[in-house]
Amino acid sequence: MKQMTFASLDYANKKRVTRQKKFLGEMDTVIPWVQLIAVIEPHYPKTNPRGGRPTLPLEAMLRVYFMQQWFALSDPAMEDELHESESMRRFAGLSLIDDAIPSDTSILRFLHLLEKHRLTETIGTEVRQLLKSRGLILRTGTIVDATIINAPSSTKNADGQRDPDMTQTKKGQQWYFGMKAHIGIDAELGLVHTVVTSTASVNDKCRFDDLLHSEETAVWADRGCDYPDIHGHCAERGQFLGIALRKTPGEPRWQVDRQINHLISKVRARVEHPFRIIKRQFGVTKVRYCGLEKNTAQIHSLLALANLHGAPAVGAGGMNKWKGNAEPD
Repeated sequence: MKQMTFASLDYANKKRVTRQKKFLGEMDTVIPWVQLIAVIEPHYPKTNPRGGRPTLPLEAMLRVYFMQQWFALSDPAMEDELHESESMRRFAGLSLIDDAIPSDTSILRFLHLLEKHRLTETIGTEVRQLLKSRGLILRTGTIVDATIINAPSSTKNADGQRDPDMTQTKKGQQWYFGMKAHIGIDAELGLVHTVVTSTASVNDKCRFDDLLHSEETAVWADRGCDYPDIHGHCAERGQFLGIALRKTPGEPRWQVDRQINHLISKVRARVEHPFRIIKRQFGVTKVRYCGLEKNTAQIHSLLALANLHGAPAVGAGGMNKWKGNAEPD
């Protein structure tokens, strides 16, 4: 049994449950820890290759990594929080007296391990398989969409240039510089089943087929996919394609088409929920790393966690009400 510190005793006697503690407790119960650990374990070193203190438990490092994603923390900030926050230490299964707190270097090495073996993509697959086995991901309809994640456009850095993997695009009257996360979600429950990334300048229609699993009877998309070849491919596969009609007031059937567009938009609105979770709940509005590959690895993790966060079977417990403004311990 681990020895209790004064901080642990004080924390145990707190009567009020903070939003942070509640959120961590809910996520602890819905994440399939056994399956995810089994995916990473073959690649996780049993001993420290650089010598020194032994490697930290794999489960603790995975829990620390997930907290980084939920609270948008850098490696040094995550280390500081583990020293300061009792609720985070408890979630990670660590104690100030009995355990070594992961350093920012250890946290970074764990991230590099996940990137090297493409394990964040595998984590996303495991989560989707779990949700599918519980009947939470259906395969009759898919909604596709993309969101732009901004990158720093400044050239005031050591290289004197912007990230070469990021590009700019115009949306409406506004220019954006960064990358795109393209997703295909289940049209019934709004859970992500496919994730693809690209630079911001890539047209949404270029990733349309990559987001389908071929078993859909209906596909929903925005006007960025309103092209004859996409309509033709869906017709060949016998799929209904739901895209808002381009109509202006005064045209024939305008009122009817307006009602049709309203019905289509009610279905398509579900695709915004995963984006809301990663941008508003998890606070990821800008890329964290240089290069598309590193940021793609993070996107896979974020959307896997967004699936668990937003799944109907677990979301009703109050997680969807959590706004990411966790109170300090």
